[in-house]
Amino acid sequence: MSGPLTGLKILELAGIGASPYACMLLADLGADVLRLERGNPDAEAATTWDVLNRSRPSVALDLKSVAGRDLVLELCEQADVLIEGFRPGVTERLGLGPDDAWRHNRRLVYGRMTGYGQVGPLSQRAGHDINYVAISGALWPVGRAGERPVPALNLIGDFGGGALFLVFGVLAAVFAAQRSGEGQVVDASMVDGSASMMALTHAFMNAGYWCEERGVNILDTGAHFYEVYETKDARFVAVGAIEPRFYDELLRGLGLKGDDLPAQMDRTQWPAMKERFGALFRSKSRDEWTEIFSDGDACVTPVLSPSEAARHPYNTARGVFTSEGATQPTPAPRFSKTPASVSAPPRTPGSGTREGLLRWGVSEERCATLRDAGAFG
Repeated sequence: MSGPLTGLKILELAGIGASPYACMLLADLGADVLRLERGNPDAEAATTWDVLNRSRPSVALDLKSVAGRDLVLELCEQADVLIEGFRPGVTERLGLGPDDAWRHNRRLVYGRMTGYGQVGPLSQRAGHDINYVAISGALWPVGRAGERPVPALNLIGDFGGGALFLVFGVLAAVFAAQRSGEGQVVDASMVDGSASMMALTHAFMNAGYWCEERGVNILDTGAHFYEVYETKDARFVAVGAIEPRFYDELLRGLGLKGDDLPAQMDRTQWPAMKERFGALFRSKSRDEWTEIFSDGDACVTPVLSPSEAARHPYNTARGVFTSEGATQPTPAPRFSKTPASVSAPPRTPGSGTREGLLRWGVSEERCATLRDAGAFG
């Protein structure tokens, strides 16, 4: 294992979506993460499709069994962090809540990942990314004029507002625990996180520069210089020429002269300019436009599918993706002295039981006793 988080020990009570992605990020950066989940302790360690579960062993554990619960609390004694993604109150009912863990390790940071947070009117309500970003106000602005909002996959709630804020919060709390000697709960909510990601939009609204009508603002496809255009071969290019000098390069690449055009920020002319740009971009293929704008700063790029992105020259040169086991993104960000890595592919649930527990100091004899006691389910 390598990376800037080498030496940090994390227990993951396995969930879905945001919490496994957060634990993947931490494990890629060198943290020793033990994923505890339902599984078969005798399963073959075959590579699976779910890259969110990479870089850490999967330990089969029945959290509802007394032996399983006691093992988690025992492991808490040497852990720096515990991460769970259940509904509020579930781990308390299992005897694995923060107070239970702190009786074994007062320095433990207890990371909790939910959609609506630990408290509040919706805390016990089921939901998914689309629901959380709807409540936070992050879904409303995403879409074109006169059309309904479009979910941005599950990037804004699950991964951006959820997992990334959980990682940020957990590492901040570990830093605080190193100074104070006491851990704390990190209540990471996808509503909270995605609302925070809307800070710039709120700033624009406060300044009167952004209206709540969809698709008429500078960053929501309202502007002709910040838009996706279809090309002659039914593909697409992305245009983001906001700054005047970049906009001038865009005009030159399109064969237009600024003297014959309205001012860039004349909003009354944006719809007409979008029609004009659209006709021009439909006159050539995506790759032709890519070549035309390849050497300048017009901020024009091809819109790539995920599979195309994995093969694009920029991404291959920088190593943004790897094909080891399965095509997947490599760890980010990058560190000059302690590089992160994919230390292991995602494996069959439970197949890392022996390996993982031995790594955390649980002996072969103890593993046998735990099996007899039903800890592994």
